[in-house]
Amino acid sequence: MKILHTADWHIGKKLHKHELSKDFDLFVNWLCTCIQEKEIELLLISGDVFDLANPSSEARKQYYKALLKLRNLDCRIILTGGNHDSPAMLDAPGEILKELEMHVVGSLRENLEECIIPVKGKSGQVELVVAALPYLRDADLRSSSDGNTYEDRLEAVRMGIQNTFLGAAEICKKEFPNIPALAMGHLYAAGVETSESERDIQIGNQAAFQASQFGDFFNYIALGHIHKPQKVNGLVPTYYSGSPLPLSFSERKDEKRILLLDTDISWIPESISVPTFRKLLKLTGNLNELQTKLCELVNGSILNNLIELEMIEEQYDATKLYELDKLIQNFNSPGFEIVKSRVNFKNKLSGASELYAGTPQLEDLKPREVFLELLANHEYETDINKEILGAFDELMEELQQQETPNEL
Repeated sequence: MKILHTADWHIGKKLHKHELSKDFDLFVNWLCTCIQEKEIELLLISGDVFDLANPSSEARKQYYKALLKLRNLDCRIILTGGNHDSPAMLDAPGEILKELEMHVVGSLRENLEECIIPVKGKSGQVELVVAALPYLRDADLRSSSDGNTYEDRLEAVRMGIQNTFLGAAEICKKEFPNIPALAMGHLYAAGVETSESERDIQIGNQAAFQASQFGDFFNYIALGHIHKPQKVNGLVPTYYSGSPLPLSFSERKDEKRILLLDTDISWIPESISVPTFRKLLKLTGNLNELQTKLCELVNGSILNNLIELEMIEEQYDATKLYELDKLIQNFNSPGFEIVKSRVNFKNKLSGASELYAGTPQLEDLKPREVFLELLANHEYETDINKEILGAFDELMEELQQQETPNEL
């Protein structure tokens, strides 16, 4: 059976207020062509389908249009929820989509067997079983008796994830003996490389999950959440497909890809590069160097390339700030847009000018980074410091899970 593994579509994503909807449409069109050419029978989407728990009507429309395009190719689809997704919103049309051979698992089911999906091959016989496990939320993993210390809570999360995957493996063994099985998951595994656009999950990523805890039953584990494509060192082939589109400037050099599995040949996936529809460019230098680099840009992309500027000067100079602002306002090169700029003076002045020149923009900071700065202003003992930070991580995780309106 030929399978494609992808994840982290983040439909509705904006990069510094710039819409990426056209990028997603181009990706889906390319994906459909790839499925046809490679004769793909099953598509796995491992979480973070949307960028927001309560996506816009335009983002929802893109989602359903994409599913219909894929369904018209006679390719079965299994989709799981991620930490950015609303479980209720994904699950709502589940019964209708199931009739179209699209299985959506937005939330962990009370009966774990409902997350186990048999997949029939061309012969009509079950050739594969998929443990479609979504992002596991705090309520899925911990109980009130899991201990009171920060370390106790971290360990409860790790054991909760482990027990869920091992439980799914036991069901597969019992209900579908001698049938190959793979698992889908959306989590943060220890030792992986991250980017700026990923949200901390499972108590601020402190409860990093060891890949060995997945066990050795599944033939393949298809992961989502980490946007940089990479292999995880587990007991079985375990991979993050990565996001198919660059979602932050920190991802501008990543190879965006999807993964192809041909189970008749191997459980080691083949990497298929996703075309680059636009480039994310970070230009650094002093004012004169930036002027030169902007003049030398050559366009070769379908969509407008997005630029982040960083002006680096030795001494603070208000005139150069003004000149940079004028340079950005007057920039008009077809195929390019400046969406972000920052200034770095190496020899900063104290006072208001330093604040203006050296402080990062608020949108560049994560809540945890701001809280760490505040925490550094207090002299707490190490254990108390960890408890406070742990409480903050839990509050952030709870807040993220409550982003979806109650009626959804």
